[in-house]
Amino acid sequence: MSDEVEAAKKAAADYEASDKDGAGPPTVFDKILSGEWESKKVHDDDKCYAFRDVNPQAPVHVLVIPKKRDGLVKLSTAREDQSALLGHMLYVAGRIGKKECP
Repeated sequence: MSDEVEAAKKAAADYEASDKDGAGPPTVFDKILSGEWESKKVHDDDKCYAFRDVNPQAPVHVLVIPKKRDGLVKLSTAREDQSALLGHMLYVAGRIGKKECP
């Protein structure tokens, strides 16, 4: 078998093994939360974490992410039971915006 086929099989196996919550393998955000990747913290509480974008597209560019992925890797997959978390994240983003962009 070719190296390319072997690499594809390994990637598929790694993906399957890491898909515990049905949302796929660890994301960049999972790696930031775990400390595997560094970030410049702006906010940290029990529900979410906010940090500066490493490649900002605006003078102030902060990302707010949930601490528990729980399948929430895109807004279109959000469940009703996650609405309080999403509201909290929006509130935090607003507070950060008021502080950083008066």
